[in-house]
Order: sequence, then C-alpha cells, then structure tokens
Amino acid sequence: MPKAEISWKRVTEDGVRLQVYAQHVGRDWRFFTRERRYDRWQAVPEPPLEDWLELLDAVQRLINRRRLKPEEEQRVKNSIRERFPDANPQ
Repeated sequence: MPKAEISWKRVTEDGVRLQVYAQHVGRDWRFFTRERRYDRWQAVPEPPLEDWLELLDAVQRLINRRRLKPEEEQRVKNSIRERFPDANPQ
C-alpha cells in the first residue's frame, strides 16, 4: 500500500507537458507519468534526474511539515547517487 504520493508537472525537451507523480512504496519510489487528465498513468522504469531532484525537493518540504521522516531525505539522495553518479543532490 502506498504511503505517500507526490506530484508535479514538467515539460519534456519536445515541448510535451507531463503530469508526474512518485509513489512511496516500502523503501522504494515508483514514478508515473501521463499527458492529460484522463489518460492512464504509465510507469516510468528509469526516471530522469530532473524528476529525482523534484522528488528530493518535495521530500525536504514534507519533512519540514513533519509529514515524512527525516531519514527519507538521505534515502532519496542515495538513490540519486546510485543512478546518477555525476549528480550532486543538495
């Protein structure tokens, strides 16, 4: 059962607007996207760095509001470092 869902919007390099949401299940984050409101959510097996950084920002804000545990920030940073060794998440 998902514990937390965080959503945002972004535009791809091709100019396509996407709705993105990340779902916290266990210790993992699963990403989903769709173009329009009534489209089906599509799982994203390898989300881009941009989505991971957006998730990290949202997690930090939720920690400040005491809606997530502080350890979650470090887990997301570790996930970013594993997938993108050149990235330096703040």
